[in-house]
Amino acid sequence: MSIPAFGLGTFRLQGQVVIDSVSTGLELGYRAIDTAQIYENEAEVGQAIAASGVARDELFITSKIWVANFARDRLIESLKESLRKLQTDCLDLTLIHWPSPEDQIPVEEFMGALLEARQLGLTRQIGVSNFTIDLMKQAIAAIGAEHIATNQIELHPYLQNRKVAEFAQSQGIGITSYMTLAYGEVLKDSVIQQIAERLQATAAQVTLAWALQSGYAVIPSSTRRANLESNLCATALTLSEADMGLIAALDRGQRLTSPKGIAPAWD
Repeated sequence: MSIPAFGLGTFRLQGQVVIDSVSTGLELGYRAIDTAQIYENEAEVGQAIAASGVARDELFITSKIWVANFARDRLIESLKESLRKLQTDCLDLTLIHWPSPEDQIPVEEFMGALLEARQLGLTRQIGVSNFTIDLMKQAIAAIGAEHIATNQIELHPYLQNRKVAEFAQSQGIGITSYMTLAYGEVLKDSVIQQIAERLQATAAQVTLAWALQSGYAVIPSSTRRANLESNLCATALTLSEADMGLIAALDRGQRLTSPKGIAPAWD
């Protein structure tokens, strides 16, 4: 099973806000939903999905295991708790959210536990998030690249993370881009705005289309119906090689997410 190229993110959305966002997204045609234990919104996401009337087999639900749950005796129980909140028997994709702080839990241990969760039928696919090349190598050594569906990383025109993306893809591991719009920063970029104007598109559509054409999955979020609907149109937008080159030149290594005490030594 491949990972959908376009999904709906729920980071920073809670309570009625996330219920409304997911409900609207499902109504508009989104079928992949991304959440995480640390977002503290799995129950609300599950509520919105249950109320939507969309059949479970039409959906692709992703969640992520938080660092406090990496120990072998904790990971599977925490995943079962996520399943209860999301009102489903099985996730489509479960990720390790961040590497273990200061390697408190070895990569081999939590990846082994995650693979066991898949073998138990709790998740159809497994993967990682915020992993460097070294951490990916450790994960591959632990369970094999064939079992790692994706590495979900911060990736946008200002942080293109090419080394990590190229290594992952060389191992058959997909890349999921989060924060693809860089908290809206790239939408103000004159290069992207000029491309958007020429294509009669929005800056967000151009940026998302760039990521999709680069071979990455994207999971943009929004609380506004108009933006949710507009973002979906990125899947129908095609950028020229020249446009792709212009955006490639915007890379400046500008990382927006690097939580102290959790973030690894980035590539």
